[in-house]
Amino acid sequence: MNRSPSLPSTAPARLRVAAVQMIFADSIPGNLEKIERAVAAAQRRGAEVILFPECATTGYACAFGALKPAEVRSALQAVASMAARYGVNLLVGSPIFAGRRLYNALVVFDRSGRLAHVYAKCQLVESDLQWFTPGNGLSLFSIDGVPATSIICHERRYPELVRLPVMAGARIVFHPNAGMDALRVSRTKRNGRDGMAVRAFENAVFYVFANSVGPQGAGKWSAGDSKVVAPDGSVLKLADNRSETVVVADLDLAQATGKYAEESLRHPRFLAPYWRALLRDLRRRARESDLRFQRAWRSGPDSGR
Repeated sequence: MNRSPSLPSTAPARLRVAAVQMIFADSIPGNLEKIERAVAAAQRRGAEVILFPECATTGYACAFGALKPAEVRSALQAVASMAARYGVNLLVGSPIFAGRRLYNALVVFDRSGRLAHVYAKCQLVESDLQWFTPGNGLSLFSIDGVPATSIICHERRYPELVRLPVMAGARIVFHPNAGMDALRVSRTKRNGRDGMAVRAFENAVFYVFANSVGPQGAGKWSAGDSKVVAPDGSVLKLADNRSETVVVADLDLAQATGKYAEESLRHPRFLAPYWRALLRDLRRRARESDLRFQRAWRSGPDSGR
């Protein structure tokens, strides 16, 4: 099997990924039970990387203002323990504290249960702004040697959040989501009509999307349609819009070339130095953000005050 020349030599030729579609429970313990059941099911099917929706630990209808650092940390420690116990990479949407600030984040634990990456959502919707601090960096990390990036929910509307990390080497986009729409709006998002295939195609990368599904409380709904999309824009796996499920797909990483993003680094020539300066800053900020969250994680819930 051919290996993409744009991937590191240590990267595998294939990667089996899973996207978990959840109906949120009304408590953190309830969501952790659902997460573990899904991890076990995905691992039995050979998944090496498992993506969960936005705010999977708490649910998105959570009273975020009442969250305590210790309970968020305890929930994430439980997820870290699952990653180690099942020997998989877990990517879980969750609130996370750094000092007194609360972020809407994707939290990545590697196969040993080590905190490997935290991406803090930077484009917040109005309801997010009541509780969360916007992030100030883009996502760039490695999964089993494969460079990857992430966006969260509403951020699919901002193509630069994907394009720049792909220019920096990312070959998989992980997108946790939690739909909170009127039922009429939710129906318009079903059956894959959401632009994600375009994002995969225009960057020549794989796209993994994990969403909540069904009624979300307060008259809001989520469209489901969790999916895995190939670099040519074809949908490899697609969940329904009604039920909890786990979709699993094998990624042939030779297909993820990042071709169009890489070509943009060369032409037009007048843009090349600006792109390269942005990429240097992107990498620096990603490293600094990970170090900050890792320090907070090691120090405990009262760190960073």
